[in-house]
Amino acid sequence: MVEPHLLHNAVLSWYEDNARDLPWRAAGATPWGVLVSEIMLQQTPVVRVLPVWHEWMERWPAPKDLAAEQPGEAVRHWGRLGYPRRALRLHACARAITDEHGGEVPSDHATLLALPGIGEYTAAAVASFAYGGRHAVLDTNVRRVFARAVRAEEYPPTATSAAERRLAEALLPELGAARWGVAVMELGALVCTARAPRCADCPIADVCAWRLAGKPPHAGPARRGQTYAGTDRQCRGRLLAVLRAAHGPVPKAALDVVWDDAVQRERALDGLIADGLAEALDDDTYRLPHA
Repeated sequence: MVEPHLLHNAVLSWYEDNARDLPWRAAGATPWGVLVSEIMLQQTPVVRVLPVWHEWMERWPAPKDLAAEQPGEAVRHWGRLGYPRRALRLHACARAITDEHGGEVPSDHATLLALPGIGEYTAAAVASFAYGGRHAVLDTNVRRVFARAVRAEEYPPTATSAAERRLAEALLPELGAARWGVAVMELGALVCTARAPRCADCPIADVCAWRLAGKPPHAGPARRGQTYAGTDRQCRGRLLAVLRAAHGPVPKAALDVVWDDAVQRERALDGLIADGLAEALDDDTYRLPHA
């Protein structure tokens, strides 16, 4: 394996010159702002997250502000980021932080992991990026950089493996682990991309195991892009858009007109209710969740 210090020096120097100016990385960013950004950035590009993040932080600058709202307001202001259950998870987190932690986002990794809807990655990211904790932060971009640079593999496994975690821990610098984590993440997002890696611009190209091996193609099954048109997910999005635009209960007829396939439409509506993203009222009207 390449000497870790060679990776550290090259990647951190590159990051110093190429890091994007993102508000959740700014010196004044709050732990709450970091947590909100990490949830929003899951499966969603930065360019789409930025305006919604700014709106949320202006409206709900602290967990207690969001906790005081109905969960439906979180869903409403999630807009078109997709995967709106993340809005409910953030709302549940805000209430838990307010009720159980005095309104302060915890710094301890294990305590973060116990919050509603917070997984291993998000707990490590908040503990590291918001508080400077020494944790291995393994998102898709980081996993891809490590797979190529160290393991000579074009892509990491579908699910994070124990071997990946051991490698990430072995590569953590003693000092500045948080900056290292965000620097590798940025390298994966901007240079070591999934489809068209810019190896000529990579600061660790000369020691990258995958490049030195001749860039062997991924041996596993081909990765397919997700379809959207005509799916239940698209149908759910249209139904939810009607509910978000209304500031009161919506009659069933107003939902029926947004999707022609009645069977798929009813299935999608039932799914929204089951996921807690909508509520059915006794008078055959629907609304965003109240609780």
